[in-house]
Formats: sequence, C-alpha cells, structure tokens
Amino acid sequence: MAAKGKNVALLTEEMVNDLEFWVPYYRLKEAGVNVVVVGSTAGATYKGKGGLPCTAEKAADEVRAEDFDGVVIPGGYAPDLMRRNAAMVRLVRDLFEAGKVVAAICHAGWMLASAEILKGRTVTSFFAIKDDLVHAGAEWVDRDVVKDGNLITSRTPDDLPVFLPAILEALEAS
Repeated sequence: MAAKGKNVALLTEEMVNDLEFWVPYYRLKEAGVNVVVVGSTAGATYKGKGGLPCTAEKAADEVRAEDFDGVVIPGGYAPDLMRRNAAMVRLVRDLFEAGKVVAAICHAGWMLASAEILKGRTVTSFFAIKDDLVHAGAEWVDRDVVKDGNLITSRTPDDLPVFLPAILEALEAS
C-alpha cells in the first residue's frame, strides 16, 4: 500500500452526493491515507443529498496545497456551492498547479471549471455538465474514468469501482 501515509483533502458542502463522499472517505482510509474533510466552515456539519451528515474538520481557508498530496471532489449539488468559496477554488487550483492528484466525480467538474484548470484537458463527468466543461476548454469524453496527467475524473456513483483505484494508483505514483 504505497498510498499509506499520504494526505488527501476530501471536500464537502451541503447536498454532497452521499456515495461520492463516503465511498472515497472509507476506501482511502482503508488504504492508509490520511483523509481531511474540508468544507467552507470548520466544525460545520453538512447534510448529503440522501441525508447522511458529514462534518468538516478544516475550513478551506485554513489549509494549503502544501498540506496535501491530493484532493477528492465529490458531486451532487455541493460543487455548485463549493465553487462559491474562493478559498476552496484556490485550494483545487493550487493542488493542480503543484502537480498533485485532483480527482472529481459527477458534478464536481464545476469546481474544475471554476478553478480554471480544464483548458486542453480530457475529462468526463455527469453528462448534464458536459457543455460547462467544454466551454471551460476541456475535451469531454463519455468514459467511466479519465486520467489526464494529475487530473482524474469519473461520471457517476456507478463509476466508483474504477474511480477509487485510479486515485490510489495516482497517489502511489506521487
């Protein structure tokens, strides 16, 4: 388990997709990764789309890209709220620019667009935000997982079985 000991930020906000948050949370922990839940407010509890709560350990303005080896951005409606937080957007951009793992699933592509890191990149997402990603400069493809450099994207919770191994492989290589 070469990912053991790596530090990953897992972003959260209201209306996060429960599966896209909790499956990475536990799978990464199982692999020995130190997962830090980052939200807009430290200590705040956010309710997922299915009603499961999660509590932010840190606020986005309290952490820096240097603190992490990567970030996982779950989908749901949460990414639309996440991208309204300048510190959260800056964290994603800084991690990407530092060559660290940036993983986004479903509607999390909205955060990638707001972080302005999609130009010339090949990505996937939930089909409904395809146009947003294309307008941000990405080439969109309909595949279960897409790795383009340090950027990893997937479409829906059905893709979690390939999304998580791709993240772990990228962390192990970093």
